[in-house]
Amino acid sequence: MYTDEDLNRAIEKQVFSPESVEAFRNMVSSSNGSPAVDEENFRLVGGFNDIFIVIACTLLLFSSLWVVGSVSDVLGYLVFAGLSWGLAEVFILKRKMALPAIVLLLAFVGGVFAFSQALFGSVLTSTLVISTALSTLAAYLHWRRFKVPVTIAVGTGAALALLASIIVSIFPASTGILMVTVFFCGCIAFTCAMYWDSSDRTRTTRKSDVAFWLHLLSAPLIIHPIFSSLGVLEGNDSFANMLMIVLLYVFMTLVSISIDRRAFMVSSLVYVIYALSSLIEGYGGIGYSFAVTGVMMGACLLLLSIYWQKMRAKLVLALPNFIQASVPEVVKK
Repeated sequence: MYTDEDLNRAIEKQVFSPESVEAFRNMVSSSNGSPAVDEENFRLVGGFNDIFIVIACTLLLFSSLWVVGSVSDVLGYLVFAGLSWGLAEVFILKRKMALPAIVLLLAFVGGVFAFSQALFGSVLTSTLVISTALSTLAAYLHWRRFKVPVTIAVGTGAALALLASIIVSIFPASTGILMVTVFFCGCIAFTCAMYWDSSDRTRTTRKSDVAFWLHLLSAPLIIHPIFSSLGVLEGNDSFANMLMIVLLYVFMTLVSISIDRRAFMVSSLVYVIYALSSLIEGYGGIGYSFAVTGVMMGACLLLLSIYWQKMRAKLVLALPNFIQASVPEVVKK
C-alpha cells in the first residue's frame, strides 16, 4: 500500500514527475467517484506484518517491564521507555511501519509518564504536573526524531493535561474551573488542527495526518465539558438537556462538513448516541432505545456520506472568503 507521502518522496527522488503523480491522483479520484481530498486518508496498517511486529513489541516491552519491575518499579519503567525508543529506531526510521510507530510512540510517552510517577509519587505533591511536563517533552523529542503524525496530537494532549494539572493544583476543589479548562483545551486542539489542515488543503502530505489526529483529540475535549455541565453524567436527562446535546452535535456536524473532516464528528458520536437513547427511553418508553438510536444514527450517517459533497459545496460557498481559504476546495459540478 502506497501513501501520498510515499508519492511525494518519489517526486523528491525524481522517480516520478509531479505531473505524472498528479495525473495518477486524478485518475484514482475519478475511479472512486470522489476527490482525493475528500477521502480523508491516513496510514494505519500497511499489512499483517505491522500487526505481527506490534504483537512482538508488546510482548517484549511488557515482559521486560514485568521482569525488571520486580526489582524496581522506577527501573522497570525506565527500561520500558528506553526499549520503546530503541525499537522505534528500527521500525520507524528504517522500516517505516505505521502501526508499530503509533504503538511505540504511545509506549514511550506512557513509559516516561509512569517512570516519573514512580520516581516522584511518594515525594512530591505536584507529581502530576511533573509527569505531564516530562510526557510533553518526551513527545516533542519523539517528534523531532521520528516525525510520526500522531505525535503532535499526543504532545498536544500531554501539554493540555499539564495545563489542566496546574489548574487542579491551584484550585483542587473546583470542578467547574476544570471543566472550563478542558473546554478551552479542546478549542486549542481544534485551532492547532486547523493550522495543520490549512497548510495542506490538498491533503497530500504528512501535515494532513497530523491534523486528523488533532481533530480526533479536540472533539471530545470540546463536547465533554458541555455534556458534564448539563448534568447528563449525573442522570439529569431532561428533554431540554437532550435537545441541547443533539443541537450541539448538529453544529459539530456542520463544522465537520465545512472542514471536510469526519473524524471531528465521529469522535464525539458516543455522546449524542447516549443522549438520544436516554431521550427515547425516557419519553418514548422503549426498552430497546439503544438499538433504535443505532438505527437512526446509522441511517443518518449513511445518508450524510452519500450527499456529503453536495452538502459541503453549498455550505462552504456560503462561508466568508477567509474561511474558504483555510479549508479544502469544494468540487463544483
